[in-house]
Amino acid sequence: MFRIALITSLAASIFLTLSLSGLALFKFIQWNPLDYTERFNILQNSHGSIQWVFLGLVLFIIIFIFYWIMQYVALVPAFVSSLLIGGLVALIIEWFIFELPAELNSFTKLSIPFMITVIITARFVFETASFHFQANANEKQNELPYEDTVIK
Repeated sequence: MFRIALITSLAASIFLTLSLSGLALFKFIQWNPLDYTERFNILQNSHGSIQWVFLGLVLFIIIFIFYWIMQYVALVPAFVSSLLIGGLVALIIEWFIFELPAELNSFTKLSIPFMITVIITARFVFETASFHFQANANEKQNELPYEDTVIK
């Protein structure tokens, strides 16, 4: 179960990091994902690839934590939770990046492609976590009450 969480988190963080670089390259987002280096005063003088790898590592840790939290939320469908949580996370991230006031006019500055990318990643992680949690529960339920070496 731990190995699946690692692989899922790694795949999702690679996808999200590459998607962020593509969104920034084609100017679908009005901000640079590597601006965290200036904001938090870390890795400012290092190469751009080091900054991207560090961003991917941070995303991996965040996604790994979300994976472990969301595998225990089996009552809520993964579609609903990924839509709500992914959309809310994307909204909060851009709200802090742009430092927008709490006005209705501020929603026009938000990036729809960024929100969709975060929601797709959240859907992948939450659906995988939910599926593997249910599969693991079903596997434990189907275990025989005796050991395999006993002949009945």
